[in-house]
Amino acid sequence: MSTKDYLEKDYYAVLGVPKTATAEEIKKAYRKLARQYHPDANQGSTETEAKFKEVSEAYDILSDTKRRKEYDEARTLFGSGLGGYAGTGGASRSGSGGFPFDLGDLFGGTHQGGTGGGGIGDIFGGIFNRGGGTTTRAGGATTRARRGQDIESEVTLSFGEAVEGTTVSLRLTSSSACTACAGTGAKAGTTPRVCPTCEGTGAASRNLGNFAFSEPCRDCKGRGLLVDNPCEVCEGSGRGKSTRTIQARIPAGVGDGQRIKIKAKGAPGENGGPAGDLYVQIHVKPHPVFGRTGENLTITVPVTFTEAALGAEIKVPILKGLPVTLRIPEGTPNGRTFRVRGRGVARKDGTKGDLLVTVEVLVPQHLEDKARGALEDFREATAGGDPRAELIELARSE
Repeated sequence: MSTKDYLEKDYYAVLGVPKTATAEEIKKAYRKLARQYHPDANQGSTETEAKFKEVSEAYDILSDTKRRKEYDEARTLFGSGLGGYAGTGGASRSGSGGFPFDLGDLFGGTHQGGTGGGGIGDIFGGIFNRGGGTTTRAGGATTRARRGQDIESEVTLSFGEAVEGTTVSLRLTSSSACTACAGTGAKAGTTPRVCPTCEGTGAASRNLGNFAFSEPCRDCKGRGLLVDNPCEVCEGSGRGKSTRTIQARIPAGVGDGQRIKIKAKGAPGENGGPAGDLYVQIHVKPHPVFGRTGENLTITVPVTFTEAALGAEIKVPILKGLPVTLRIPEGTPNGRTFRVRGRGVARKDGTKGDLLVTVEVLVPQHLEDKARGALEDFREATAGGDPRAELIELARSE
């Protein structure tokens, strides 16, 4: 996809958020649309698949602070900074997307009678990570290498897998070179020929007054090649769908709803360009015993009244390991939380968070006569002032 295509797209409109949207608002909008248009939920629908790719592309730009800033600045520059400018020859406003001229190859085209240059495309190439070298075609013509598309996938992990990290198998479907024609678009036994109009550059020059701007060649549609006998499989496009299974390492400590990036595992590039990236949306199943707060695991442990009152040593389970012993001091109130260090979630520096143990004092529902008598003796031995007297007095004073 050309720089022109990116600049003419309104990624804010794609996600349905205003330009002033916060990162959290953008993420929320993306997750809603990704679930709605995900291919797994719309089997066989090319329309929703295209919409899903468009939504992912918009989030890829707007979720990155630096790329979002560059995107906004570029659209401002070409939407207003050049929008009111016309050449001295009186060129009229034309083109699409609100631009006064076709931006198609202003970013690195070849003018008639001249040599190819990077143009100001080199300035903005980094915005969309679509820079790259050139590949020589038949006849000496050159074309810019294109980075492969990014791919979106999802995986559901158990609680333990998310905490400890794991390796999962992912089945990916992406665009790649057609296997029948090896990406040429030509029928087996034939080869494409260099476009005589653009001489294989894929660009043609258009004059606007005293200025000349490049645009994709209309005869070859920017490919630089013409196919006289198109491949029956890809109908001359040179691209097809490929399905592959990869082993992806999910790092320890990922959380539910997190989106991780795996570099160069996306769709293959074109003309020697680098592969795109793989973005994996993480879903984590809840655990019947443990919870999680950031890098800490949480657990609620029941204790008896006597353990809380007199103190005790209790066994506390940990995730994937033998129980640890926790000392409960006498007079421990209900709801008190203790910290067991180093038994939580792994951090990036190799250390681990803690296990937060909250005690829940159990109140017996049924008492045998002996136990009831012992408690009544305890009540008499500890009889004193009303523990709620101060509370009632404070309530009256207000």
